[in-house]
Amino acid sequence: MLADPLLLTAGQWLGIAGGVLAVLTVVGFVARWGIRFRLVGVTSFTVLLSVSCLAFAISYSPRAQVVGAVSVPVVYDNGSDLVIAAAPANMEPEAFQPSVEQVALNLRGSGRKTDDDLVHVRLRRVEPAGAGSDRPVILAEAIRDLRDGSVTLVP
Repeated sequence: MLADPLLLTAGQWLGIAGGVLAVLTVVGFVARWGIRFRLVGVTSFTVLLSVSCLAFAISYSPRAQVVGAVSVPVVYDNGSDLVIAAAPANMEPEAFQPSVEQVALNLRGSGRKTDDDLVHVRLRRVEPAGAGSDRPVILAEAIRDLRDGSVTLVP
């Protein structure tokens, strides 16, 4: 797990501010200040921000980068065992395999319902097939195993 240092620092400082505000809120209730109920809101919101920053910093994981890959958009995902990404028209053939591997590595497995925990990732391009019709051409394919996170390139 990688943690973002900026968010960790912000979460710590917000936590300290929340603690100070909590003490101030208790003093406000004991002294019967007129702003004591506003202090409750400010304190709870500050604590909520602190916990949110810390949780996001701990759960953050950067996207995988593969050498030679081109960033391609995912155009179809059935939420189960098939993901299709679209290759731009000017994409070099050397970038097909790294690009599909990068898309496969960046898939998140939670929530996918597959029988064998395998997700097929395909890189495709739509090419003209004749008068007013197009056909999809599969350029590269990879299989992501959700159990161990491995990616297998299909030749």
